[in-house]
This record gives sequence, structure tokens and C-alpha cells, in this order.
Amino acid sequence: MKILVTGSAGFICGYLVEELLERGHEVIGIDNFSKYGKVEKSYDNHPNYHFVEGDAKNTGLMKELISDCDQVLASAAMIGGISYFHHYAYDLLAENDRITASTFDAAIWAHEHRKLKKINILSSSMVYESAEKFPSHEGDEHKCPPPLSTYGFQKLACEYYAQGANEQYGLPYTIIRPFNCVGTGEKRALCDSEILSGNVKLAMSHVVPDLVQKVLKGQNPLHILGSGKQVRHYTYGGDLARGIRMCIESDKSVNEDFNLSTPVSTSVLELAQAIWKKIHGDSLPFSYVSDEPFKYDVQMRVPDTEKAERLLGFRAETTLDEILDEVIPWISEQVRTGGI
Repeated sequence: MKILVTGSAGFICGYLVEELLERGHEVIGIDNFSKYGKVEKSYDNHPNYHFVEGDAKNTGLMKELISDCDQVLASAAMIGGISYFHHYAYDLLAENDRITASTFDAAIWAHEHRKLKKINILSSSMVYESAEKFPSHEGDEHKCPPPLSTYGFQKLACEYYAQGANEQYGLPYTIIRPFNCVGTGEKRALCDSEILSGNVKLAMSHVVPDLVQKVLKGQNPLHILGSGKQVRHYTYGGDLARGIRMCIESDKSVNEDFNLSTPVSTSVLELAQAIWKKIHGDSLPFSYVSDEPFKYDVQMRVPDTEKAERLLGFRAETTLDEILDEVIPWISEQVRTGGI
């Protein structure tokens, strides 16, 4: 297929575009480099990859790019770590809504007048931000209270765009909810503000890279946000890319929604201890202190992953141990060179 990927220079898309190309698809990428600046990708010169520097809010450009595509993955968005939700509470809502509307306008047009078969929406586990029952099943986003953060609320709104476009215009869709993507390639964002965590300045407030750099820089005791009992499902970027690709390819995904995640729960404290041991071994006893958490630091984010496995045959199989073996050396190099 020929697939338009918006936000193609982003973190998850760094894994996804490579996955799509390896499977023989042709990819049109669009990004305005607003988050990381210009970054080189391993597939930049791939014969089936065509990149356009531009803004997904430009509906005319989007129509031009989507006019001969079979599918589109709507990934472009303002996105960041937990501090990002607080610093850009309005912009996350307004800017992402403009991006979403432009992408859907182009997709509706291409479905009616060209050959577009489906739009795939990269939503977020944050639609379950206010969930009180676990694990969260597909459909629970309609039963639990709405997200409290503007980011979570806007991601839920993206899913309603899909519902509305399907009901009014017959545009087929797939909603994709990744959980806590971890991998290499995520650098300091241009708009990130520095936050002091103990004696180390952070720039992302994404838990894995932030904990790794604090341990690498010798912080002892290790500062963590909140009690450390917060539960997450740390999912490898390569696994997520495979799952997203399967959502795009499978007929069984049409007008469906999927949680894409490892089935394994890990607390922040367990994660911190695993990182500490990877870096220090048994030479230094683990020690930590708890800092005041952010307002939107969700305590439990636990997905049900049965539907994706049953309908798509997808299961995230990379262990946290394997993820850390890949990510820690990469972050170490980024710390050394100033990328993080």
C-alpha cells in the first residue's frame, strides 16, 4: 500500500516507518520538525520513502499528499512527558485539535473523491486517565469519567472525530492506543523546559530516559516522582510499530479500536530498581527519595490486551530487561553528546 504518515519524524514513527518499508509498503511522510528539529533517519534515502517538510494543519497540502494514498496514519501531534501536559495545557488542546481536523478533512475528501480506504488514528492510553477499573478494556473509555488532562481529553476527542467521520461520511477507521512506548531515538524536545529533580536537570519527564540519566549521572539517593507505586506497561517501540502495522494491514481492524501494549505491569519503583541494577550492579545499594508528583501523574494505567491478540494476532513480547539493555547504552551516549 501507499501510506501517508503524519508526524513521521516523531519517536514512535521512527520505528513504524522502518517497519512499513520493510514490509514493502510505500510511505509518504510529513513533519514540520517542531519537536526535535531536523533529525536524520536510517530510511531517509529508502526508494519507497518520500518525505515532505510541512504542517499537517495545511489542509491543502494534506489533500495533495493523500490524493493517491491507500491509507493514512494520523500521528502528528504535540506530545511530551508529564510536565508537558502542565506547561502546554491549552496548546495541546487547541493545536492538536487543528491538526486532527485538517487530517480528517483531507481523509474524508480522499475517501469520497480518490482511493483512500481508511484512516488510522494514533490515540493514547491517556483516554483511560480517569479509569477506576482495571485492566482497561476497549470500550471502557466511554464508561469511565473523562480524562482530567487536556492532553487525554483531546486524544479522546480524536476518537470521536473517527466516530463522526464514519457516521456522517462512511470513512473507515482504526483507533490505536499505544501504552508507554520505550526505545531509542527520543531526544530533548526543542520546547521542553528544564526541571530540577534532585541535583539533575531533566528535559523530558518521560520516566525511563529521566531515571536512566539520573542514575548515569550518579544521583544517590535516586529521586522519583511520587511514591513509586504508579503502575505502567512499558512497551518496546519495535513491538508497537509491528502492532500499528498490523492494524493498518488487517481487514479485521476496520472500525475497531485496539490497546497495543505489553501485558506486563511494572511499578515506577520496580523500574527504578531495574535501571539501578543494570548500571551499578551489586556495587551500590539502591536508595531513593520521593519528590512531589505532578498533578496528572496517573496512578494506574493497565490495559487489557486480549482484543489485539485475538483479532490481529499481536502480542508485545520484548521484556523490560531486553528494552533496558538497548536503551541504557543509547541514553548514555546521548547524555555524553548533549542529545538529552
